[in-house]
Amino acid sequence: MTPAAEDLAGVLLILDVLVGVASLVLLPLRSRHPLTVACVTAALVPFSASSVGAAAFAVGAMATRRRRDWAVAVAVVAVVSATAAEVLFPGFSLGGIALILLFVAACLATGTYLGTRRELIAALHERALTAERERVLAAGAAREAERTRIAREMHDVLAHRISLVALHAGALTYRDDLTPGETAGTAGIIQANAQLALAELRDVLGVLRTSGGDEADDAVEQPQPTLAELPALLADTREAGSQVRLDSTVATQTVPQLVSRTAFRIVQEALTNTRRHAPGELVTVRLARAGSSTGGDPDGHLEVQISNPVAAPAQPIRSPGPGVGLVGLAERAELAGGSLHAGPQPDGTFVVRARLPWPA
Repeated sequence: MTPAAEDLAGVLLILDVLVGVASLVLLPLRSRHPLTVACVTAALVPFSASSVGAAAFAVGAMATRRRRDWAVAVAVVAVVSATAAEVLFPGFSLGGIALILLFVAACLATGTYLGTRRELIAALHERALTAERERVLAAGAAREAERTRIAREMHDVLAHRISLVALHAGALTYRDDLTPGETAGTAGIIQANAQLALAELRDVLGVLRTSGGDEADDAVEQPQPTLAELPALLADTREAGSQVRLDSTVATQTVPQLVSRTAFRIVQEALTNTRRHAPGELVTVRLARAGSSTGGDPDGHLEVQISNPVAAPAQPIRSPGPGVGLVGLAERAELAGGSLHAGPQPDGTFVVRARLPWPA
């Protein structure tokens, strides 16, 4: 090789390195101008071997955007640049052009794969976040539903006992003809019902305490009363001085649990309201099955009716005001798939009537 040729080779080598450095300098701009940086670095590859690394990085980064028109533009620039190199440097063959196209295609394919994988990971991450948010919302809704159920249970359980306490305590305030023995007996009833109310309150609050933690799934919930406990409820009511008559053609042990539990709560709340608003009046509790056995509703239903005469007592029991017991019972009946209606009748009675589904 002549000295002139050696000098030319040295100059070309220096230019190659300078072009490669220029390509590296352009890389920080790839985020703001991905297409421009990719086209420039791809165009420099046929003229500078040092720019191959920078071009691969820039073209791959551009391909992660997954835009087909950009990929076509980079490929066209690479072909034009390779053709220009063939013209300027006769030693640059068609094989070199094909090699550059293969290089660009590999960079585009790699960038497209990385972009697709990146979007997939982002989608999976977003889906996980959405699922977590839905789980939190579902847990919050479940807690609210559980608190509502517990509040309803507290009302149903305590209203019965507290009404008995209020009834007998009210009697002591205006009855001055009671003997010491009768006074002591009434005080004993008040004490017993107050203790039962506290015990039942502890049971309900025990469920409330366990419902807020991880132990809730393993906690054993106290069994809810059903129509099987109806005789005890009526005996308790009679002991408090109320007149109750049961008219039932239903075998309580055959009633489905949900229907039986709802029916018991309806009777309990109706008796509680009767003691408050019509003490001393005869209360009739009627249970009957209708529908499947009568040719009506093919699925059948349980009819629950509590009626009593409407009469103003001589000394009404003081109450803090109208409650929401009947509203709560209507909601219970609707949750069980039935309905409940209550109100005065033309014959002078007040009737609470519920229809609860009882599948055949």
